[in-house]
Amino acid sequence: MKFTELPLLDQVLQGIADAGFTDCTPIQEKALPLALAGKDVAGQAQTGTGKTAAFLITLFTRLLQSKQETRDKNPRALILAPTRELVVQIEKDAQLLGKHCGFTIQAIYGGVDYMMQRDALKEGVDVVIGTPGRLIDYLKQKVYSLKSIEALVIDEADRMFDMGFIADLRFILRRLPPYDARQNMLFSATLSRSVMELAYEFMNVPVKVSVTPEQMTAERVEQVLYHASRKEKFPLLLGLLRKEGMERTMVFVNTKREAEFLHDRLNANGFPCRVISGDVEQKRRLRILEDFKAGTLPMLIATDVASRGLHIDGVSHVINYDLPQDCEDYVHRIGRTARAGAEGKAISLADEDGAFYVEAIEEYIREKIPVEWAEDEMFVHDYVRTKQKPREPRPTGKPGHGRAAHGKRPAPGAKPRREHHPAAAAAAPVEAAPAAAGEGEAKKKRRRPRRKKPAGEQPAGE
Repeated sequence: MKFTELPLLDQVLQGIADAGFTDCTPIQEKALPLALAGKDVAGQAQTGTGKTAAFLITLFTRLLQSKQETRDKNPRALILAPTRELVVQIEKDAQLLGKHCGFTIQAIYGGVDYMMQRDALKEGVDVVIGTPGRLIDYLKQKVYSLKSIEALVIDEADRMFDMGFIADLRFILRRLPPYDARQNMLFSATLSRSVMELAYEFMNVPVKVSVTPEQMTAERVEQVLYHASRKEKFPLLLGLLRKEGMERTMVFVNTKREAEFLHDRLNANGFPCRVISGDVEQKRRLRILEDFKAGTLPMLIATDVASRGLHIDGVSHVINYDLPQDCEDYVHRIGRTARAGAEGKAISLADEDGAFYVEAIEEYIREKIPVEWAEDEMFVHDYVRTKQKPREPRPTGKPGHGRAAHGKRPAPGAKPRREHHPAAAAAAPVEAAPAAAGEGEAKKKRRRPRRKKPAGEQPAGE
């Protein structure tokens, strides 16, 4: 189906042409006719299939056709996403597709431009795209209201549950107009039971649309798995990087500490790269992503914060330096390559720990990952070695460490409490023992004596 066959307004069609879209993807072909007819839609499709364009086209069409007269500056449409990177990506697509619609579009997310985003909301916007946390912050300050929302979109709903956003999500949804007074769209890679319960609670009899193929992973991704010990992984990685000639590569690890260690080693051996993780400042994260998209940064090391929602053209290789513990994360990681019909390669390294995750991943994707055995010449042993940073000390219950060492704060004016320390007791002189005994006898002598009766006083009754 072509977009020109759908009942779309000229302003929307011009934006679609600017984006270079002509034919609908499977999820768009199934969801758009229903959504454009005003029905609520719960769509399931894997990453990179055009879900964002589907709900943006519907949203712009509804707002243009709406007869509602907005007397205030409150937003008319709300798009909720779990991560900052996904919010930025949706806003970029919305600015492109809605270029000729005349709507004010604002992204709201944490880490940057607090006052600028606040002032933008206060001045008035038509479409808000944001993460739940900062949206609730401004909502509690009464910077804006949700009473004028005509269309709601929840993107990556399953990820909302995974990241613990469900309470925040419900907080926002309960402050919207009634479910039958707005159009609702929900898109997710998996429509689990919890996601559908959310859909039935806050949507108006949603129509379930699913285009998930029998093959969970993208068709044009070439997958390969290497078994290597923990000590052999980095020499093998260097050999693969030299052999494959990777133009734009994403390397995924499970922890920030491993990402930093890998970053130092790769840079020391002539492979420039940067790290993006949840602890990296938002402005810096966006700058790194822009460099990677522009091609000035050839390699990006990332934790799973970057595995969803990022559309980066031209990623030739994805390397799972650590296999993910969550099977779904494997699909989203390798989905960073082979996007929009392109080809790509996903290489996974399974060490002693990662080997335990292979069976669950293969069961989830319903296919076997081809295994290749690395020859001796693929391992690089004459590489520059760097030291791993020591782990940060964690608070313990031992004396002098953590909360146990400090206890509760004394009340103002109270005398400091003496602590019994085993070392102090051991250092006390032996001669202190008799003194302690004498002190105990003195305490006994200080007992109040009984009152003696005067001589000649007779007991009562005698």
